[in-house]
Parts: sequence; structure tokens; C-alpha cells
Amino acid sequence: MSTAGFNSQNGTGTGQTYTNGPSQNPVALQQLPGVSYGMTHQPTYNPVQAKAPAPLGPGLYPSGPYQPAPPVGSYQPGPTLTSYPAPPGQPLMTRPLLGAPPSHTPPQSASPGPRLPPPQATPPPPAVSSSNYYPNPQQPQHMPPAWQYNNTPPPMGPASSMGTPPHGAMANHVNPAASLTAPLLPPSSAAYSSAPAAHVSHSGAQPPGPGMPPTSLHGYIQPGTAPPPMGPMGPMGPNTYQPGRAPYGPPRTGPPPTMKPTPPPTGPPMANAQPPPPRADGNMAGNGPQAPNSHNHVDNQMAGMPQHGPPGRHLGHYPSLPPGYQNTPAPHNATPPIHPAMQAATQPYTQAHQPYQQPPGGPGPAQLSPSLAAMSLQSSTPEALRVVNLLQERNLLPPSPVPPPTPCLPQDLQKINCNPEVFRSTLTSIPQTQSLLNKAKMPLGLLLHPFKDLSQLPVVTSSTIVRCRSCRTYINPFVSFLDQRRWKCNLCHRVNDVPEEFMYNPVSRSYGEPHKRPEVQNATIEFIAPSEYMLRPPQPAVYLFVLDVSHNAVETGYLNVFCQSMLDNINALPGDSRTKVGFITFDSTIHFYNLQEGLSQPQMLIVSDIEDIFLPTPDSLLVNLNECKELVQDLLKSLPTLFQKTMETQSALGSALQAAFKLLSPTGGRMTIFQTQLPNLGVGALQSREDPNQRASAKDIQHLSPATDFYKKLALDCSGQQVSVDLFLLSSQYCDLASLGCISRYSAGTVYNYPSYHHQHNPAQVECFTKDLKRYLTRKIGFEAVMRIRCTKGLSIHTFHGNFFVRSTDLLSLPNVNPDAGFAVQMSIEENLVDLQVVSFQAALLYTSSKGERRIRVHTLCLPVVNSLSDIFAGADVQAISGLLACMAVDRSATASLSDARDAMTNAAIDSLTSYRQSVLTIQQPGLLAPACLKLFPLYILALLKQKAFRTGTSTRLDDRVFAMLQLKYQPLVYSLLMIHPALYRVDDLTDEGALNINERTIPQPRVLQLSVEKLSREAAFLMDAGTVMYLWIGRNCNPNFLSQVLGVPNYAAVPENLYLLPELDTAESQRTRAFIGWLRDQRPFFPPMHVIRDESQLKPTFMQNMIEDRTESALSYYEFLLHLQQQISK
Repeated sequence: MSTAGFNSQNGTGTGQTYTNGPSQNPVALQQLPGVSYGMTHQPTYNPVQAKAPAPLGPGLYPSGPYQPAPPVGSYQPGPTLTSYPAPPGQPLMTRPLLGAPPSHTPPQSASPGPRLPPPQATPPPPAVSSSNYYPNPQQPQHMPPAWQYNNTPPPMGPASSMGTPPHGAMANHVNPAASLTAPLLPPSSAAYSSAPAAHVSHSGAQPPGPGMPPTSLHGYIQPGTAPPPMGPMGPMGPNTYQPGRAPYGPPRTGPPPTMKPTPPPTGPPMANAQPPPPRADGNMAGNGPQAPNSHNHVDNQMAGMPQHGPPGRHLGHYPSLPPGYQNTPAPHNATPPIHPAMQAATQPYTQAHQPYQQPPGGPGPAQLSPSLAAMSLQSSTPEALRVVNLLQERNLLPPSPVPPPTPCLPQDLQKINCNPEVFRSTLTSIPQTQSLLNKAKMPLGLLLHPFKDLSQLPVVTSSTIVRCRSCRTYINPFVSFLDQRRWKCNLCHRVNDVPEEFMYNPVSRSYGEPHKRPEVQNATIEFIAPSEYMLRPPQPAVYLFVLDVSHNAVETGYLNVFCQSMLDNINALPGDSRTKVGFITFDSTIHFYNLQEGLSQPQMLIVSDIEDIFLPTPDSLLVNLNECKELVQDLLKSLPTLFQKTMETQSALGSALQAAFKLLSPTGGRMTIFQTQLPNLGVGALQSREDPNQRASAKDIQHLSPATDFYKKLALDCSGQQVSVDLFLLSSQYCDLASLGCISRYSAGTVYNYPSYHHQHNPAQVECFTKDLKRYLTRKIGFEAVMRIRCTKGLSIHTFHGNFFVRSTDLLSLPNVNPDAGFAVQMSIEENLVDLQVVSFQAALLYTSSKGERRIRVHTLCLPVVNSLSDIFAGADVQAISGLLACMAVDRSATASLSDARDAMTNAAIDSLTSYRQSVLTIQQPGLLAPACLKLFPLYILALLKQKAFRTGTSTRLDDRVFAMLQLKYQPLVYSLLMIHPALYRVDDLTDEGALNINERTIPQPRVLQLSVEKLSREAAFLMDAGTVMYLWIGRNCNPNFLSQVLGVPNYAAVPENLYLLPELDTAESQRTRAFIGWLRDQRPFFPPMHVIRDESQLKPTFMQNMIEDRTESALSYYEFLLHLQQQISK
């Protein structure tokens, strides 16, 4: 695999600072063959790691300036192991045969004869190959570890020429650091990068003080000594905190409280907490080089070189006096009292959000002796760790949506923590060490929805934005105030001065209480940035629409819908008096439209030389919307008829994109493409790669990677000029979305897909397109944006997922950012977090609003650090883990193969449940055991294996598969979960019991049912919400009352074949049903069409494919899948 291309994620890797304006050195820096900008990293645990690297040849992953990074955290091809790596001390076992019927067969497979057919007719179990997510000690040394969750090994392979189309992943999530191969080659190997590697760890320039030896203070047990103490209230959860942490409460201005002497420590005496002496090179001993993220143009406009302040020490090791400021140095032997909210740190992990209250009187957890603490710990188990035998508990699905787990934090911290819909971690308890994380066999990562529409968003206007001088972290609720004039960074632990302006609180209009400022009270906040955050005047809102007007496009009828939607929403386009718009149409030629003020009607200019495209009148093609609105409206009214009789069948999309890029380059903006067929003329022309006969092949799916790098290279050019490209694909034929999608993927755009779109034959798609287009045209938008994610020193981010381009090691370039885009990152633990009780993560998004304001939106998340496997499992977020694994599996499908991705997902479930069984369970029991927090993990993995993106054996159009993969990568978690595991409700008996009342509407709340045919009934009606589409299944003997009161038909036979709209009837049943469906639709930014399904409907097989728990010809049932997992775990 080539190293040269997998530079900074997918870019030049030069680490050049990023500019808001046209880049001086756009993306296409030439690169010497064999020279890479890759980065070396310690081996970390990476879930979607390849089996083993393939022999590296020149044709694999060709490189060049635009080459993507090999998906870190995704997969590499390699020699297949025929067996699953056994645990230490056991021989490797070959994969099982499912020819013989298992002892426990699911009740639903009721065919005569053996429950499982003979092997040739049996769906093979998910192959247990070595595509696992973690290294195995038994593997021979010449093979790299298989999938490792949080690893960033070095890239490998010679560079190849840019001329050859890339066969590998065009992945844009990859950290420069890393291909997924393990670092087992010697450093001198030619496969290693010859360029010095930049290290993407988030380490601040200020060293912490020396670590403390294990001591037992007030009953709090340091790591490695004894189990955490328990309170008198019974089930107390794992104690996350160690002694001596600083207070998080508001500082007090009065005299400091008196301090109690410390009982004699049980460990060795603590050394004086003096910082180590500086080294000759200027760095402090024990600390690495400055974090590269200080080279951010966003960060360093005001900062200059970081200045070393007083030596900071790790959180929790400076003298703390809750809740006041530390005004006097504390005696060395003084122990800080426990902040009242610290009591809550020992509450059990629960799904509910009620804080634990310490009962008045009686000993609290901090007063128990270690022996009592150990005894009380064994007396109960948190709900998240309750042992569940998956083979016995049939109804695991909760009746309502699963809430995200609550981190085990003190109540005051949890109350102000970041909303999980915006910022969510796969593990809500962070392991102290990488080895502990590796042992848990679960991926560590974050899922973000940074520009989400929020009902309440504090906005601060200030000439001084307070940030850490060392790591440039924005001040946030999880910093510590040492006194009124000093605060300690929660990421790099540096002590900073509080600026004079920050002493004044604009909300309360009081002075001297910096801890009450909105920046320190809100985990999500937006700053209006001063001029230091601009490298050019903020750009205007610029919208360019590029429309396919070939015969095929006119036949679909989309032009009428687009033009009418534009006319309806032209005054709602986000922008100000500077907003500009332009239009280009194309078939075999390119048509421009002169809309200059003063013309009586729009002027069409045709350029037929598509090989050397040029702009006929550059100054009048993008016009001010306010000044030329009448001409724009005239054009929109005439466009549908202009090409009504065209017989032009060819499509020169590539040339149209080049023209649009030239038009938008001077300003930046948004390019919107409407395409209805495979581009077949000029640059970027594509040929059909799909063989319809192979759609249901159980073999590996081909052509998931781009056929040409034209669209990726153009996207990177666009990104460099602040242009984002959105693609609307409206086609009934193959369009090679794997290639076309690159234009949006690398320019931070979005792909919309409407298969079989036709204005007459598919009215449901027309309604969907109309609603989506309205949302698209009117939603808020951010221009010329960049985003950076920082984390506490000791943690590092090594892989990004989503639609963007990484301009330097950890700076995401987002020419446009929209409120519907999600991102994910994978992380590793580079330095032990032993001295920390909590860690923090901060995402900062700098953008230009449509009104021309430069703004910074900052989200900060705080999570506890734990030192036991049981605590890690108790804090596992099964939905976030599944979402991150889906992103990683998409990458693995493109870089290795679909079967590798499927194997790796199966092994993810096997690995985590094996780790739980071997390392957490104290009493071994028969069965397939999981902690309650992971009880849905096998179900979600099976759902992914049957999802359109990854399924095999079922006829799936290649474009539909690729589109499903694109959605899993950029949809926020809350939306992608429904695409993975749909929700099924019975709706013929809706009542007001337990209903919600929203805006004077009553919303029924039926329970969520399992996705199995056994839950269906011929006498009922069921609604399936699959995220992007809904199905209303009507039983043959459905209640006549429902048919007449909701569907408006007298009997089952009268239900129309293609019904997609419920009639608005004046009945209680109709109002309840429509209110419930409307409420579900309102929760997402796109419009899911609804299809009514009868027994003989064409869409019935599609509906049945979503019955994840049932067996199909090519896939196991849920029960069979559980048996398969048990067989692998018990090997």
C-alpha cells in the first residue's frame, strides 16, 4: 500500500497552516515518489484492522497529491487466516460448520427435516477469520495484529504514479498517521515513510507534576490497591475518582476553610511535587514536543509563541479548597476535603438520570475503610453490569428508545456536561491505560453532531476569547480556578491568567466572579469572533446550481420541481444583502446564463468546447440576488420549457463541474449538482461497472471504490477554494455513485439519492425530493469553516470519519458546514492517565455565518477515568460503539473487501463478549453472557450484517449499497441507528395512554416491537420506521375500523396499491395515527416517505428484509447468530 498518498488524512500532509481564503498553496503539492507525510504511532487497538497486509505491489493504492490516507481504523487486505485466533494457551480452531443442526434451534425455523438445511443450502455463519479488532498474543510474529481498535501504525508500501486510478479506498477519514497495518517491519524498511513524522498527540507544553505513589486517603483507593469504597445506601457503583482532585464548584471569595491533617498514608511517602528540571533543549523533562495543534491559524492569531507560566500539575494535585479559591499555599500534609458533589462519583451506573443523594448523617463513601469498602462492593452490582444470558432472555428490546448512558460524574459536572446528541463517546468511562483499553476489546471514539440545530445556544460577544496559552483550549466548565486571577486548563494542565475583561460577568453585571461567566457555565457555546480570527473579509453566501438537462433528465420531470421549489423559497435562502446566485445547465454542451442587471430577460450562452472549458462572461454569471431577483425568477419560470423537446442524451458532467469551479473559485460558496445519468462525455466520463446478474452474489462485491480520481481531485481543488459540492442523484439506472460521491465526500458536501425518480410513476419520491429540497435551500449554513478536536494530554485522535478534507494533521477543512452532518473520530491512549480523575474533549468549529459573521461554536465533554475492566464495561455505550463500527466497516469494505468488513464486525461482538466473560465475570456460568449495557450488541451487529451496505446474498443495486455506506459515514448517530435497526410499532390500536403532549397535539407512544415476523398479526397494522423510509404494513384481516377510520377504505381489498399519503379524516384514529407519524418525521432533518404494504405489494420483500431477527436464505436468524457467537467464545 502506498504511503505517499495517505498524508494528512487525504491531503498534502504538509501541515501548512490553513487559510480561510484561497489557499496560497492549494492542495496539489507535488510529492516525490516514496516520500510520505505519514506519521508513526505506537501500536494501538484498532477495531477494523485488516487481516494482514497484502504483498505490496505498485498497483495497490496508487499515490499522488490527492491520494487518501488508508483508512485508519479501517481495514487492510492480507493473507487470510483460516481460523479465529484462540485465546492464549488454546490451539487455533478452524471455523465451525453449520451442517449439523444445533442443539437449540430457533422456534421460527419450522421446516420439516433438520432445522438447518445441509451445508450447501445453509447460509454460512459469518466467517470467523482473523479480521478481528485486536492483536492476539498467539499470532506468529511475521503477521501483524488483526483489527486493533485504537491503533495508528505507520503506512507502508511504495508510492505509485498518480496516473493510475486508485483501487484502494478514497477514504477521507484517515489520519495521516496511519494505515492499519501493524508496525512489525523494521524501521529501516523501505515501506516506512522517509519523511519525519509529525505526532498527533494532544500534549500541552506544560508538564504535569510528578505522579503520586499509590496512597489511601480518606478511604479513596488509589489504583492498584483495593476496590473502591461503597456508601451505606447499598449499590454503589465503581468509584471513579482518586483523592486530591480540585473542586469544580464555584470559587469562594471568603477566607479559606481550615484544613484537616491527613491520616498517615498507606503507600510510600509522597515526594515533593516539584516539576522536573528543564532539559537542555528547553522542553521540560518528561514532556514531549509542543503539540502540533498550536500551529492553527485559528489558534495563534493572537497568541504568538506559547509562554511558560507557573508549572502546572495534573488535575487534582494542586491544593484544593472547595468551594473557595486557594488563596494560601496548603501545607504539604494537608488533604483537601471532598467537594459535596464528589459523593455522586460513587453512584452506580444507571440508565436513568437521577443523581445519587448522600443520606444525611452516617459515614459517606469517603469515610469507609478500604476493607469495608471492599466488602460493600461485592454486595451489589450496577444495573449496567447485570449479567444477561442472551440465549434465554428473548425480549431484550426495551419498549422505548434506548437512552445514552450517563457518565459516572459528580452531579454538578453531569448537569453541565455536553448533550449526548451533540458529543458522545463510545465509552463513558475512559480506561487509564492503552493496555486496559486493548483488554476490553471495545473501540474508543467520539461521535459528533457539531452544527446541530439547537433550541438554546448561548452566544457571547467579546473582544477577548479566553484560551489556554499552551494548547489553545477554549475556557470551559471543566477548568479549575485556582483563585480569581488564575485558571488551570483541563486539557494540558497549564495555569493561565484570567484576563481583566473576563472578570466582568455580562449576564449578572457583576465583577470578580469569572467562574459565573457563560463560558464557564455552558458546555456548548458560540463566540462571535473578533477580527483576529479572519484572514480575509467574511465571504458572502454564494449559491451555484448546476442542472442536468439531457433527455433523460427532462423525462424524470425533476426540473419542474426544482424550479418551483426555488421560486417558493427564493426569499428564504440564508444570506444578506451580498448573497449571490448563478445557474449552469448541461447536456453534451455547457449552458451559462447571463443575469446581469439591466437585461430585459436572461441571456443563455452555450460553450460547446467541453475539452477546454472557459467562462464566456465571468462577471455576469454570478449575480447579486437582491439586485437581479426578477431575472432569476424569469429564468426559473422558463427553464422547464426551454429543454422540453431536447433529444440530447449525453452528459458532460465533468466539464460542467470544471466550469462551476472556475466560477466559484474567487469567492467560495456552495455548488449544487443535479444529475440523472452516468456521465459519458468529456473529462470524468464513466462506464457502467455493474453486472446486474452479480447483485445477489455471495462473493465479494466489486467496484465499491472509485473508477477514476477525477472527482476526488476536483473536490480537493474545491476544498482549497472554500467550495463545497452537494450532489442530488435522480436516476433509475446505474450512475457509479462510488466515483461521483467523491465530489461531495472530500469537499464536505452531501449526497442525496432518489432511485427510480419519476414525476408520474413515483409520487412518493417526488414528495420526498420536494421536502428535502425545501429543507436544503432554507436550512442554516456555515461557510469557510474549519473544525479541530482536542483532548486531554495523554489521549490522541488518529482517525476521522465523515465528509471533509484534513488540511493539517488534525484540522478538518469544511468549505460548507450544515446542521445535518455528523462526524466520528477514533482515539488511542498514548500516556497513562493514572493521575487523572476526569478527561475532557473539546470540538471547536470556526465558520462564517450566512450573515457574514465569523463565529466559533465550542462543545466540551467531560468523562471519568477508571482503572478496572468492570468499570469500562459498565460505561459502554452500545449504540455509539455500533455507529463507530459501522463507519470503520465502510472503510474496510473499500480498502479490503466486504467479507473482511463483515468478519470484523462479527469478531467485534465475539471479542468484547469474550473479554467480558474472561476478565469481568467472577462466576463462570453456561450460556452466552453479556452485561446489561451490551445486551443489544449482538443484535446491532446482526442488523449491520443485514443492512443494505453490508448484506450479501440479497439482490442489491450497487449504487444503493454505496449510498447506504455514504449515509452510515456522515449521518449523525441518532439518524443512522434507525437505518441500522428500524423501529416497529403496532398502530391499529393507538391510545392516549402514556401519550406526549407537544404544542397542543397528543402524540401516542406505542411500544417498540422486535423485528420478527412472529410479532406481526394478520388482524393488525404495523408501522416500521427505517430512518429514511417508513412502511405501513396492513394485515389481510386488519381491523375494519382502522381501514375505514384511518385509511378511508371499506375493506382490505380496497386499499390502493401505491398509497403513500394517509387521508386527513376527521376521526380520532386518523388524528392519532397522523400525529404519531408526523412526530417521528419531525425528529429528523430529511423526509422519510411512507409506503403502505399489502401482502401482494412489490415492496413487501423490502419490508421483510428489515425483519432482522428472522432467518433468510442467505443470513442467520438472531438466535442462530447467538449460537454462532457462543460457539466462537467457548472455543
